[in-house]
Amino acid sequence: MAGPRGGRPARRSARAGGGGGCCWALPTGLLCAYGFFCSVRPSEPFLTRYLLGPPKNLSETQVFNEIYPVWTYSYLALLFPVFLATDYLRYKPVVLLQGLSLIITWFMLLYAQGLRAVQVLEFFYGVGTATDIAYYSYIYSVVDINLYQKVTSYCRSATLVGYTVGSVSGQVLVSVAGWSLFSLNVISLTSVSIAFGTAWFLPMPQKSLFFHHVSSQQLGWEMKVTDCKNGSAVQDHPNAQRAPGWEDETKVPLNGECRSAEKEEQKVDIVKVLKDLWRDFLQCYSSQTMLCWSVWWALSTCGYFQVINYAQGLWELVLPSHSTEIYNGAVEAASTLLGAVAVFVVGHIKTSWAMWGEVALALFSFLIAAAVYIMDTVRNIWVCYASYVVFRIIYMLLITIATFKIATNLSVERYALVFGVNTFIALALQTLLTLIVVDASGLGLDIFTQFMIYASYFAAISLVFLVSGIYSITRAYRRQEQMQSRSPESQ
Repeated sequence: MAGPRGGRPARRSARAGGGGGCCWALPTGLLCAYGFFCSVRPSEPFLTRYLLGPPKNLSETQVFNEIYPVWTYSYLALLFPVFLATDYLRYKPVVLLQGLSLIITWFMLLYAQGLRAVQVLEFFYGVGTATDIAYYSYIYSVVDINLYQKVTSYCRSATLVGYTVGSVSGQVLVSVAGWSLFSLNVISLTSVSIAFGTAWFLPMPQKSLFFHHVSSQQLGWEMKVTDCKNGSAVQDHPNAQRAPGWEDETKVPLNGECRSAEKEEQKVDIVKVLKDLWRDFLQCYSSQTMLCWSVWWALSTCGYFQVINYAQGLWELVLPSHSTEIYNGAVEAASTLLGAVAVFVVGHIKTSWAMWGEVALALFSFLIAAAVYIMDTVRNIWVCYASYVVFRIIYMLLITIATFKIATNLSVERYALVFGVNTFIALALQTLLTLIVVDASGLGLDIFTQFMIYASYFAAISLVFLVSGIYSITRAYRRQEQMQSRSPESQ
């Protein structure tokens, strides 16, 4: 991306480089520490076993059909309000809310008794999950745009390492040291409490993506942006036409370079923000490529959430934990690490996703369906573990590709919007699936029947994208043949 116009490029590059390192290193370090401690929860891989056994002594029907669905419903209900509140309140208060909700969750997990209390616990866990958006978007408001890729990788790596450390330590403490699950929950509570304390030291952002923009007149400089469609520079003209799903990234402020008068907040017009979001939504999803990858994202994430939510329940029925040693923590750690390796590898694969993307989605979705089917039908715990690892690796690989394809030609604002919309659709579908298949007020099916439905669900996704991919490839080849047949005539 080209540098800013005018006479300040050197000053800007100094801040983006080593000269102003402290300006971004401190909030990034604090946020990574927060993300790490929030993710170190060694008791999480053993949650189902903890709820079914003493001291909770809940039944399988209560856990699977009455408690776990509460998380899905609360996550969906809170996602959009939290999305707006995060930006309006400028991130930090919502980060603190996440830390507090996780503290309440694990405190209640230790001491709450009875069905209703654990359902309330699941609601607060839904609050903690919905407020994840504050963690991942906070850093964009306090660092320069040139550092976005770097700090994003740091923040995501922190949560990945934290989750792995939590899973491995939980498995070691249970299998080797013989610790109780209650003790693991104490460690989890301690870890999220440390995270909550760390969050208080985060600097309060002065801007946000939607509600607290800083105008270019206040900044006195602008940035050029390259139109990736034709390679030419896009001029900052109010009447310039922008292709659907594209946004210039001008008017991004540098932290600490605004004068005191420039820091005065503009009056927030919520109605205008909502109208702008709706306009951006229509433009983004008018792109066929964007729509294709977003549909897969929403559909597959719905199924992914269902499988990981109830995998522990399936394992518990295949091999009851009270009769033998279980390795849930090791499996979660292995799937996370191998998924991270797959994500790293796919970043170096060069292929024409525009041509073969839909077929690839169809193929890998079929492999996901096969993994879930094997997990359900082969009642062997090691086969279940292996299928689960394959399932997570494939999903993490594909969701990385989808994220890249969606984010490549979007500004941060539009990427946040598309991410939020896709997640909301996924949760809406998951809520519908939970209400019909899982909830006691619906069919209330057993775990094995549920997983057969999930396998069929991914198979249906595979079929849809296979048909769409074959149609797209056929149409592309026909268009190419037509162009080749016309070229001799023109000569």
